[in-house]
Formats: sequence, C-alpha cells, structure tokens
Amino acid sequence: MKKVHYESIKDVTKYSQQPLFTKAFIEDALAYILKKVDQNLETFTYKYPAPASVNNVYPAIDNVEWTSSFWTGMLWLAYEVTGDMKYRRVAEIQLASYKKRVDERIETGTHDLGFLYTLSSVAAFKLTGSEEAKEMSLKAADLLMERYFEKAGIIQAWGAPDDPENGGRMIIDCCMNLPLLFWASEITGDKKYYDAAYSHVKMAETYIVREDASTYHTYFMDIYTGKPKYGKTVQGYSDTSCWARGQAWGIYGFPLSYKYTRDSTLIDLAKKVANYYMNRLPEDSVSYWDLIFTSGPEERDSSSAAIAACGLMELSKSLPLSDNDKRIYENAALHIVKSLAEHYTSKDVLESNGVLLHAVYAKPHNKGIDECNIWGDYYYFEALVRLSKDWELYW
Repeated sequence: MKKVHYESIKDVTKYSQQPLFTKAFIEDALAYILKKVDQNLETFTYKYPAPASVNNVYPAIDNVEWTSSFWTGMLWLAYEVTGDMKYRRVAEIQLASYKKRVDERIETGTHDLGFLYTLSSVAAFKLTGSEEAKEMSLKAADLLMERYFEKAGIIQAWGAPDDPENGGRMIIDCCMNLPLLFWASEITGDKKYYDAAYSHVKMAETYIVREDASTYHTYFMDIYTGKPKYGKTVQGYSDTSCWARGQAWGIYGFPLSYKYTRDSTLIDLAKKVANYYMNRLPEDSVSYWDLIFTSGPEERDSSSAAIAACGLMELSKSLPLSDNDKRIYENAALHIVKSLAEHYTSKDVLESNGVLLHAVYAKPHNKGIDECNIWGDYYYFEALVRLSKDWELYW
C-alpha cells in the first residue's frame, strides 16, 4: 500500500512567529472588500462575475459557470459581517437563478454543484432557515449523486460516463464539493450521501495524492471495473508537476471531510499536503501558479494563496492544543493573508472591480492569467471573516 511521505516544514522559524496582525488591520482589510462589493452590487444583482477578469475587470454573465456562487457567497459573508439587509436581499434575489438552474439542469453536468449550492442555497438555509433554499440544495445533492460511480467509488468531475475525454475522471477540486453531500446526509438522515462523499475522499487520498504528498490535478478510474488508471493535469504545468491551486484544494478539502467523518487519517494527510505546499512558497508566502516554480518570472496565483489560508485555518482548528503544528499552520495562514492584504489587492488599480490581483485561472489554456479570479476574492474574504469572528462554515 502506498505511504505518503511527511515532509518537515523547512522554514519553521518563520512560521513559529505570528506576524503583526491587529484588529484594526483586519477591519481595514474587510472594509476594502465591502467597498468593492458595494461597487458591484448593482451590476451583479441579476448577473454574475465571469470566473476571471479581463484587464482586471470582471465581465457580467448569466448563472452558467461553476464559479457563480463565489459572488453569492461573498454577499452572504457581507451580510454576516455587517448585518446589512441590502446584501441579503441581493443574495436572495439570486437564489431564483440557482433554483432555475437546478430545476432545468442548466450547466449541471459537473461535480461543481457542491461549490454552486453550498455557497448559495446551503448558506441561505443556514443563515435564514429558508425551506426553499434547503429544497434546492437537496435537489443539487441528488444531481451530484448522479455523478457517483459505486464500482470506482468516485464522483466524476465533468461530462457523461461515456465521454471519451472525461469518463472516470476525478479531480482534486472535488474535495471542496463533498460538503454538500455530507450536509444532505445530515439533513435527510439518508446515509447514501455520506457514503458517496466518504468513498470519494478516500479514493482521492489513495490515488490523487502522490507518495511525496504532492497532488495530481486529475486522476482516471475505470468506472465499470473500479481499476485505477493514471494521473493527468488540465491546468498544471505538467502531468508530474503540482498545480498550486489543486494542492490548496487539498489543504482545505481534506479537513472539511474530517469535520464530517472524524477520520484522523484525513488530518494526517492534510498536514502532509500542507507541508509540501508551504515548503515551496516564495518569501512573501504567495505561491506561483504551479509549485514546480519557487522563484523567477512565472506568475503568482493569489487565489491559490487565499484558498490555502482558509485551509490552513481549518486544519489548525482541527488539531488538538497539544499538537505542535497547530500554531505553525495558523501562523502560516496569517502570513499569507497579510501578504495578500499588503501586496495583492486592487487598491491601486482603480478601474478594477475585483479584490485580489495576480491570480491565474488556467495558464495552459491561456485563461485568466495575472487577473482577478472570483474564487480568490471569495476565499480571501472568508479568511478575513474567520479571523474576525467565530465563523460557522457554509461548507
């Protein structure tokens, strides 16, 4: 059986120290995000930001992308932070498009139903008790279950089962989609959702995480025999490199499954994945778009950094006080968030309607390179909310 290597943190001195992080710093960072949300509120009431900006400006699109909910999630965070009903009103207006999307199966052939409905309707149910939001969330969970193949034990990422390009493909991102199924199991009492989510995360543990604790972006399974096939990238530098955002999804996704399953092997795995990521960060703690790069002219991915910060906070929260790494991961998250706040926001790019600059969507496909990415904006906001209050997760 494969054994994943534990790589000790190299710059332990840096991460043993908590950076200067005051309440005023957090409040100022949050105020800037709220300012950008306010600027975008009218444009993005019935429309949604595109996944990536163009010249640092998000075009307005319909609710057809896997990324729509990151904006809706920002509205719910803004409502939580301020109590201002204007954010809730727009988020609730948007629920109609999520209902239409799931009812009519508009662009629902994706495992990203987890992203889409956790940050929109599950968040709405948790914050407002809306029965309609609960029902559309459960309908989304049922659609996601259609993508689960029991023989292989995985949720297929994209396309139909007989899709020659995507059949049997699971991807590291799906670790973030599983909370929708775990939540559905809790709400309904039906264990089928839990079993599918748990099976998938264990398959990701077995096949997507390599022996050195790096991750494949995607891995193919034979959905009819359950036989493992091979790993491949779509957005990373190569099939054997480590795509930074994928590694960040793992840092956050494995502790989320631990939250529901209490399977301690997932926390051990998250630590290994986190250490690999941290050991390949440049001085300012914001990763390059692929972890094969640790210096030089390649683009950074601020969105990967924001996801990793949230993941490191969740990982730290999941560890006992007796664990020496607990404070290390928390401090690493603080270093990342501080660096993003000081050097990566759009405060000096007045024309931008995004929050974080210098993200990369998919460099091999020439998409969203050195632009704002809407998920980066969301996770940066979530990280700051985590630092400002005892936050109850939407996930």
